[in-house]
Amino acid sequence: MEGCELVFHSAALTARGGSRRAFWSVNVQGTKNVLQSARRASVRRLIHVGTEAALMGGQALVNVDETAVLRPDSAAPYASSKAVAEQLVLGAYGEGLETVAVRPRFVWGRGDTTVLPELLDAVRRGRFAWIGGGRHLIDTTHVDNAVEGLLLAADRGRPGQAYFVTDGEPVVFRDFITALLATQGVVAPRRSMPVGVANALTKMGEALWQTLRLKGAPPVDRMSFWLSSQECTIDITKARTELGYTPVTSRTAGLAALSQ
Repeated sequence: MEGCELVFHSAALTARGGSRRAFWSVNVQGTKNVLQSARRASVRRLIHVGTEAALMGGQALVNVDETAVLRPDSAAPYASSKAVAEQLVLGAYGEGLETVAVRPRFVWGRGDTTVLPELLDAVRRGRFAWIGGGRHLIDTTHVDNAVEGLLLAADRGRPGQAYFVTDGEPVVFRDFITALLATQGVVAPRRSMPVGVANALTKMGEALWQTLRLKGAPPVDRMSFWLSSQECTIDITKARTELGYTPVTSRTAGLAALSQ
């Protein structure tokens, strides 16, 4: 960081099945290390890539904005570790260091190494099912729009503040995932599972994996269950008004690019 005026902190552990210790080591201690290095190098501004998952504690997020409370107490280690990381970042504002958090929701697009590959793997292995029909609303953020939000925050974001950025309009989860899979020539399965059954299987699987210390991840972990079964819609008014944020790539254009 020596000689740098701006630093973007986008590194995080997101893998399913990671232990709470692993999430804490990377997402919390790693963020502490980044902040410490930024101060030593006299960096002027640090922009942290946050996530709506930092608000997740088991309930749907409906049209939430930046006033919603972070959940460091979340039972999902990814969610709790990212909540604590953002608290550290925003709390570090002062003494010459400006800090801003940008929260893209469900990042997708070219170069994706997590969401789309995991979906494709689940479908091909016969492990994919819609939870409750998959008819709930979600917000998404194309990678171009995530980058636009980060650059605007670097230039115009108020220090000590967080900003949500998305593709601008919510979409039905099932419709979006079906379209995303179709870009790779894969047809989404029709199989569906009741929410209550999926919730019970999630809890049983996590308990079994933890008790027996099994390798890998259970078929559905808590974070995946929340993401696949609960509404998550975001109000991006703050980013629009304070940053001048407007999505630069539409969902239609992004899907078309993935199909090429």
